[in-house]
Amino acid sequence: MARKRLGDLLIEAGLITPEQLEKALADQKATGLRLGEVLTQSGILTEHQLIEVMEFQLGIPHVDLDRFPVDPAAVELVPEQLARRYKVVPLRRHGNRLTLAMVDPLDYFAIDDIRMTTGLHVDPVIATRDDVERALEQYYGLKQSVTEVLKEVQPEQVDEEQVRAEDAPIVRLVNQLIEQAADGRASDIHFDPQQNAVVVRFRIDGILHTQMRLPKHLQPVLAARIKIMANLNIAEHRLPQDGRIQLKVRGRPVDVRVATLPTIFGEKIVLRLLDLRNSVSRIEELGFTARNHDAFLAMIQSAHGIVLVTGPTGSGKTSTLYAALHHLNTESKNIITVEDPVEYQIEGVNQVQVNQVIGLTFAAGLRSILREDPDIVMVGEIRDEETAEIAVRAALTGHLVLSTLHTNDAPGSISRLIDMGVEPYLIAPTLRGVIAQRLVRRVCAECRETYNPSPEEVALLRAHGFSADGLWRGRGCTACHRTGYRGRIAVHEILPVNDDIRALITENRQASAFRQAAEQQGFLSLLADGLEKAIQGLTTVQEVLQVTVSD
Repeated sequence: MARKRLGDLLIEAGLITPEQLEKALADQKATGLRLGEVLTQSGILTEHQLIEVMEFQLGIPHVDLDRFPVDPAAVELVPEQLARRYKVVPLRRHGNRLTLAMVDPLDYFAIDDIRMTTGLHVDPVIATRDDVERALEQYYGLKQSVTEVLKEVQPEQVDEEQVRAEDAPIVRLVNQLIEQAADGRASDIHFDPQQNAVVVRFRIDGILHTQMRLPKHLQPVLAARIKIMANLNIAEHRLPQDGRIQLKVRGRPVDVRVATLPTIFGEKIVLRLLDLRNSVSRIEELGFTARNHDAFLAMIQSAHGIVLVTGPTGSGKTSTLYAALHHLNTESKNIITVEDPVEYQIEGVNQVQVNQVIGLTFAAGLRSILREDPDIVMVGEIRDEETAEIAVRAALTGHLVLSTLHTNDAPGSISRLIDMGVEPYLIAPTLRGVIAQRLVRRVCAECRETYNPSPEEVALLRAHGFSADGLWRGRGCTACHRTGYRGRIAVHEILPVNDDIRALITENRQASAFRQAAEQQGFLSLLADGLEKAIQGLTTVQEVLQVTVSD
């Protein structure tokens, strides 16, 4: 009956003729395939046309499984055998209702079977066959790989054939974990050795989430497989090692940085995922306010001088520098970088990787770069007096130098350079400005809602010149893993170096004097910038306070 309804809809939509439907129904009976499969495989219509008919004629929503997060708890509700038989993927549970992605949402036998099995009312949505099959491998295949690895791997035994053969269960398991992390927007995968287990955690939007616990005896074979992928020494367990894996996930290139660390319970391994698809942001995508955007552009468009980006590890400094390089990268400019490591490759930019083993430090690399007639130089980080001194002198001789520092705020960067041993009379004429930044989590667009701010929030906003009748927060949904946040955005404070601040630098004044002088020119702190973004509904006051509490 369901099949005839679909056929009638397709005829009404003018996509097939009655004769084509009759032949397709006969083929369906002979092959046992679904009507939609028969029609698409024979080329009578495309899968997209089929989905459009069901979406618009029957009101059944279409979902993109690459973008729609699957709740692992929902997957547990439907046995793998049923999911594979009916080509369905459980997406989420809400009360007594289960959202089910289906290749054929008119398969009432499948809906009834899963309703009886789970005891839940089924809400079908449409997904493409490729999306469903990929999701089945991702969510059910991972469990199957773990089971196969447990059967094959003996305690405390590493068979090198097991970790090298491309069809080995441990190989599939590691690949599937990387794919799942990339699909879930994770920046890092942690393999944490504990006394009786190995815990796998994904860092998503700066927060670690436990994905699974594996038996302790899988630890050596996991470590060996990852080391082979990264061309590391699988026999070395006592010293830290660093490596790199380049692979494709869903057809897009992903660069994976590997770091191992010996602990009392074995080697901890962290994989950092760099999605090359999102390698270089444009300045417009960095989250600057209009005022800060203009100030940043004015700094990096200087003919010479130093521009510094400062903040703790993981605050997005490299992304800001790359966005600046992307903006400045033209055929008329010779741009050279020295980085540790080179995270993303930028076409048209000469990038040098630090190699401490052979003596290629930031200082040595920068010294060599200056003999290559550069217009613009990017130094990944100013870590010591020698690098700072060379960078300042490069700026004095007509180069634009971009770099990073580890300080808490923008005014503190000036004091940090002086503490490193750079003379104030050299800093004053060369420093063009400093950008300090932090990353805060974005309010989830799928479940955001307004709420009345607390008296403490109102007082804080008023103290910084803001007022808000209502603020935004995330209620928590499957799209954001019930956190209320999805994605991150930067908050900034920008300190342009003007004549007043140059005079203070020459006088070797404290950071508080720089801040006070900047505030007279309209300088906004990290906290104030964050509160402005909270009022706009981009983040929350609590999130801003968490990353700017020292301010």
